[in-house]
Amino acid sequence: MDLAHHHFHAASVPEGTTLVLDRPDDWHLHLRDGEQLAAVLPHTAAQFGRAIVMPNLKPPVTSTALAAAYRRRILEARPEGTGFEPLMTLYLTDNTPAAEIREAKASGFVHAVKLYPAGATTNSDSGVTDLRHAYKALEAMQETGMVLAIHGEVTDRDIDVFDREKAFIEQKLIPLRRDFPALRVVFEHITTQDAADYVREAEGDIAATLTAHHLLYNRNALFQGGIRPHYYCLPVLKREPHRQALIAAATSGNPRFFLGTDSAPHARGDKESDCGCAGCYTALHALELYATAFEAAGALDRLEGFASHFGADFYRLPRNTGRVRLRKEAWTLPSDLPYGERRIVPLGAGERLGWRFLGPA
Repeated sequence: MDLAHHHFHAASVPEGTTLVLDRPDDWHLHLRDGEQLAAVLPHTAAQFGRAIVMPNLKPPVTSTALAAAYRRRILEARPEGTGFEPLMTLYLTDNTPAAEIREAKASGFVHAVKLYPAGATTNSDSGVTDLRHAYKALEAMQETGMVLAIHGEVTDRDIDVFDREKAFIEQKLIPLRRDFPALRVVFEHITTQDAADYVREAEGDIAATLTAHHLLYNRNALFQGGIRPHYYCLPVLKREPHRQALIAAATSGNPRFFLGTDSAPHARGDKESDCGCAGCYTALHALELYATAFEAAGALDRLEGFASHFGADFYRLPRNTGRVRLRKEAWTLPSDLPYGERRIVPLGAGERLGWRFLGPA
């Protein structure tokens, strides 16, 4: 499954074409900790100026003090010569106090609070069991302008896994935003036409992040010649009409839609097991994957807004001043990468990519 030709046959730009963008940011990223953090951070720091760093460590980052300590560990692991800035988040629980939200806002380095419905994804067992338990914290977020970043899936086992995002909009998100109309919301890693339509049309301060893998693949990728665990993520890949709706949203130029890789490293053995972890590792080649998707849609001119401008604007941060270059050039992705004492498999391992990241412009 050669990425350069997968789904897309229209090569819209000639080989050797160079694309220059304002330095982009990643508005949804998993960096892990310790030797794993040290292994993956250089990939993100090469391409992105900043990233919203997810708080689902073990134990989770539930306080400003824990976020400050995690931020220090990230800065210590930062490769020399990069100005990469981690934007920290807190993990919302049933018991997050309003005072913690106000302290986080005052810190200047916590930029969002993440809602994981309990049990929705990796390390989400401490997540929110019922949104009503978090109303004091949500009131403080609405008051201070703190962003709520939402993993939007219900966890009811009776609801089909492919319908959990749609059900979340109807059962949880619409009532939540009725109760907190001024709450600033990012609907993370949307995967359905339902979510794209909701974010496009909803009232108030709402945006959505889109991953490269949800733009490039539909759920057939999970079953190409067998079970393909490296294409398994949550929310799971959906049918082709949903992928097309996500492409339309990402390339529309609507500032409510912006880049969030949700790059989620797991060691090879944890993916290729009888209960494989959810997550796709894309930090190594994120911009190349997005360029592939935008080129196929004939929308390379819309990539800069999506990757470099709209997220910063929504988070009320200045846009980056530096620029980066990509070139239309075929190269083969490595089959795996070091991950502490283990190995990690990048999404599309061993396949050819049609774009290559060249570094600062």
